[in-house]
Amino acid sequence: MIHKEITSYFKENYTNLPTLIKAPGRINLIGEHTDYNEGLVLPASIEKGIYFAVSGNDQSNILIETFLTQPEKIVFQLNGDHKKFEAFWGNYFKAIIEILVAREYPLKGMDCVFGGDIPIGSGLSSSAALCCGFIYAITKISGKEISREDIALIAQEAEHKIGLNCGLMDQYAVLFGKKGNAFFLDCKDLSHNYIPINLEGYSWVLINSNIKHNLAVDSEYNKRRVSCENIVKQVQKYKPEITSLREVTLEDITKVEEDVNNIDAQRAKYVIEENDRVRKMMKVLVEGDAKAVGGVLNEGHWAMSKQYEITTSELDALVKIGESLDGVLGSRMMGGGFGGCTINLMKTDKLDTSIKSVLEQYKEQTTIDAEYYHLAIDDGVKVFE
Repeated sequence: MIHKEITSYFKENYTNLPTLIKAPGRINLIGEHTDYNEGLVLPASIEKGIYFAVSGNDQSNILIETFLTQPEKIVFQLNGDHKKFEAFWGNYFKAIIEILVAREYPLKGMDCVFGGDIPIGSGLSSSAALCCGFIYAITKISGKEISREDIALIAQEAEHKIGLNCGLMDQYAVLFGKKGNAFFLDCKDLSHNYIPINLEGYSWVLINSNIKHNLAVDSEYNKRRVSCENIVKQVQKYKPEITSLREVTLEDITKVEEDVNNIDAQRAKYVIEENDRVRKMMKVLVEGDAKAVGGVLNEGHWAMSKQYEITTSELDALVKIGESLDGVLGSRMMGGGFGGCTINLMKTDKLDTSIKSVLEQYKEQTTIDAEYYHLAIDDGVKVFE
């Protein structure tokens, strides 16, 4: 178990006994690219996560080692100065420390060893887990609490600093998740509540296409956001009270269609309809209607493929394969897009044969070996006992 390896390494190499923090990854049942449009999302935190073993030190620095990809050590000064580093994760920590220094947060010296079992680039929001877990760990050492709401905002600001203009869904899911429940979040006012996931006889499985994505490097994510903003600006010409796509209707888009780019209009329609899919998913989950849940998953995937154009041919192939199998009720690409995983609802009594069929057919069609992960819904960021 990775958390035992991290704890053991810390005990062998540092003087103090560590506090162990777990920051989970997250899935999203439905509601992709709605968060930055003040829309609706339905994520959940999962059992896989990133673990931080931390303790205070008497130095004026934060020393960090990772097991995440390859062993590497970075030292950050408490005033925000740092030496050059190669690790991609260092950019996130650098941004977080700079934000905390600017806010005059009382940083204290800290030793930190971290690693985890979230596959990088798979759409499980490893970056949000990295940022939220690190900030939470800092509060445990520095002794000054930061509310979970503020941790989410700091983590979001850090992602913005390195080039990804994300919304708040990932951070809220990582921080506020609850075992056995989906987390409904209204991104307009940040109100939220829990929706029990109780589909007896069915299992959630992630299938990793092994097409890696890096949204901060790939500008396609930000291009989608600009499309949505373009529509809002056009609608504001006759509805000046509108502040986001959340308040725009399909009728509004029809009125401005002649004055906007066709692709922008298509993308805006997707977001409005995706909000409706979130509402529908909550309803059928509460009703325990597994077949309907699967239908919403499939509908959401093909909307992402045809309207928002954020899937890949490999992800489309995974969903098509699932549609041909009796044991798969529904699946869709999950995450920002352009790679990563599909989330699949499968009959538990046909689980092994369904997974085997998907992996074999995917390999035949793409020559790529996919991976699968059984899903368990877990709590948000916490001290791990």
